[in-house]
Amino acid sequence: MTYQKILVAIDDSEIAVNVIQEAAQLAKALNSEITVVEVMTLDPYLADAYLKLGQSNELIERVRSYVQENLDKAEKKFEELGLTVGTQILEGFSIHEEIIGAAQNLGSDLIIMGSHGRTGIKKFILGSVAQKVLGESHIPVLIVR
Repeated sequence: MTYQKILVAIDDSEIAVNVIQEAAQLAKALNSEITVVEVMTLDPYLADAYLKLGQSNELIERVRSYVQENLDKAEKKFEELGLTVGTQILEGFSIHEEIIGAAQNLGSDLIIMGSHGRTGIKKFILGSVAQKVLGESHIPVLIVR
């Protein structure tokens, strides 16, 4: 199977650098199209008017700006590695659901993302986005540490 449309999910961690490098190598080898996404998680209380009425607030706009800066940096890193990529901010309450939904909407045939490698109680309390994507996605997922 060749992966022609790859969704690369990043966050603001240092692991994202490894994810970008792995995704770039694979995309070059397979001549794949890449879309880089980052999820802007919404707090249900802060985002109520935003979701219902389309009204934003200063906090949401600051977060959106920060996420866009991360995507811009990722896009630049891909360009330095010789690739042109698309970027997209995802918004929602559940990071893993937004990533899986974006992959479906974009027709992606592979998701590449990082894992922080948490174990034990940290994993239990914080959850594992990578584990949830891996468990619920209907397309292959490549986890980069």
